[in-house]
Amino acid sequence: MPRAFALVTSVVSLCFDLLIFSGRASGVHLKPRGQSPQTDFLNNFEVVGNSYASAQQVFLGTLDKVYIVDKTENNPWQINGHPAWASEWSISSRQTRVMDAITNSFCAGGIVLGNGTWLNVGGNQAVTYGGAAAASQAGGPPYDDPDGRQSALNLARLLNPCDDGSCDWILGQPMTTPRWYPTLETLEDGSAIIIGGCQSGGYVNDPSQDNPTYEFFPSRGQPITSSILQNTLPANLYPLTWLLPSGKLFVQSNWNTVLLDYNQNLETPLSDVPDAVRVYPASGGSVMLPMTPANNYTASIMFCGGSNVTPDQWTEDWDIPHYPASSSCVQISPEVSSSYEEIDALPEGRTMGNLILLPDGRILCLNGAKLGTAGYGNTTYTIGQSYADKPILSPVIYDPSAPAGSRWSRDGLNPSNIDRMYHSSATLLPDGSVLVAGSNPNSDVNTSATYPTEYRIEIFYPSYYNQRRPEPQGLPNRLTYGGPFFNVSLTTADLFGNVDNIQTAKVVLLRTGFSTHTMNMGMRAVELDCSFLGNPDGSGVLHVSQPPPNPAIVPPGPALVFVVINGVPSVGVQVMVGSGSIEQQPTTPNEPLPQSAITPQQQSQGPSKKGPGASVVLGQANGNLVHWLKIAGALMAVLVIPSFC
Repeated sequence: MPRAFALVTSVVSLCFDLLIFSGRASGVHLKPRGQSPQTDFLNNFEVVGNSYASAQQVFLGTLDKVYIVDKTENNPWQINGHPAWASEWSISSRQTRVMDAITNSFCAGGIVLGNGTWLNVGGNQAVTYGGAAAASQAGGPPYDDPDGRQSALNLARLLNPCDDGSCDWILGQPMTTPRWYPTLETLEDGSAIIIGGCQSGGYVNDPSQDNPTYEFFPSRGQPITSSILQNTLPANLYPLTWLLPSGKLFVQSNWNTVLLDYNQNLETPLSDVPDAVRVYPASGGSVMLPMTPANNYTASIMFCGGSNVTPDQWTEDWDIPHYPASSSCVQISPEVSSSYEEIDALPEGRTMGNLILLPDGRILCLNGAKLGTAGYGNTTYTIGQSYADKPILSPVIYDPSAPAGSRWSRDGLNPSNIDRMYHSSATLLPDGSVLVAGSNPNSDVNTSATYPTEYRIEIFYPSYYNQRRPEPQGLPNRLTYGGPFFNVSLTTADLFGNVDNIQTAKVVLLRTGFSTHTMNMGMRAVELDCSFLGNPDGSGVLHVSQPPPNPAIVPPGPALVFVVINGVPSVGVQVMVGSGSIEQQPTTPNEPLPQSAITPQQQSQGPSKKGPGASVVLGQANGNLVHWLKIAGALMAVLVIPSFC
């Protein structure tokens, strides 16, 4: 339930806070989500449900609902007289509801817009059994799946998520051109850029069907040609794309990399990616590392795995499923340096390994295989139809803060029992666990193949899952780009019995993204700046800045907020970042934060938090006098204006 003020442990501490810190942001406060239920599967996978449609594409829509999109195929669950290739899964009830994606969403792209609507773009032609072209591209038996690529019949699919079972996919504006395997990214105004793809599909692209252009949703007119996409055939599908703080886009395709100024249609070449191709079908994992006050909100992007395949090797006349995947990991900060740097390699070569941001700053790698690439076909060497073999069942976690050479770890982690190959997906959930689903390297439903059509949903529970979670009070339901800070109250229990822990507390804003083909389009984590007050009773208050006044750091739209204490995240709440509309976002300078302080009764023994207003112990020098005067002022306020607190 919304509440006007955060709960606190004493009247005095609340009045003290209100009197000293007048820069509080206004708005509705969100109720803490409480504790996550305990699990017997810590550092392990639990099968929790059935997706009804194989989870080729997955995203978190509400705090309780995950949405699943498949390609058109002969799934046994029906809707409106035809097989369903979309569904909704409830985190709380673990039940599934079929949905109607209307057109063929095979290998589509997706993103969330600044108003909270999810966009699903592109796909394949209408098909019949076995994935063959249907007689009519306008729909009809057996699957009733109109062409999902473009045209008046084939519009972008839109969804406004809900918790009452009333929402379903609708069709929006037509695409200007056919797109299969497009990438989407949310822009500073909450609109989306749609980049790349092909017209008719296949293992890789070719000149006869290439679509080396980008366009926007809502439309800004005809598509614009991109040089990097023209020059990186045949492996230029699903180009890896991120919005950078400058407002430019980082685009990586085949071996090439550029900075794209999409407003001017100017591309600035960067260094080629080393060691391996990372885009589909090599399908290395990729992730933007957390942007924080400590790194000055610098964007750094990490790539791991993939395949060392030259452009002329991308054919289907060789033994793809037994070609070793790469173990290489590289990183680039494209607005600092044009060059990549080698970082800790994966423990083994991996293709199709998802990299998922955890709220504690670590990165979970799961799914994929040791050999081959993404894709499927019908050749003498495929494993069934799969172009990959030797699934990797064991997850591994990357800690960017660990010393170089020891950042990857499997300590305590348990393997899954389910092969997650081509068309697998994964997404973070609000409680900090990770949903894992999908796997279907088959042209149609095949539950008896070596790597079958997979409907089982799993959840992976990271090491922090069973710990007592912080229950922060005072998180707003909307964040603005700059403006007044807000206060978040933490109890002694939230601080694990030691007020010094407030010095390293973090408030993390996390977009979970749209998961498909080893990517999570739009996923990013941004730590908000904060200072702190440690109270005499061991509780504390975080003074938290709004996101920086730059929507390119974190685009507008829904996101999760976590408060992380001692590496343990609270259960995430969902907030709206920005105005809630697709428009130029209002910005204003961030209000300066109060100076950090811990009262004399709880002298800090640890290192002080860095950043605005370095920590001060009020008991030092003349601080005691100042402190007690402020307490006296707070008590006077209680006497004079009793209703104030």
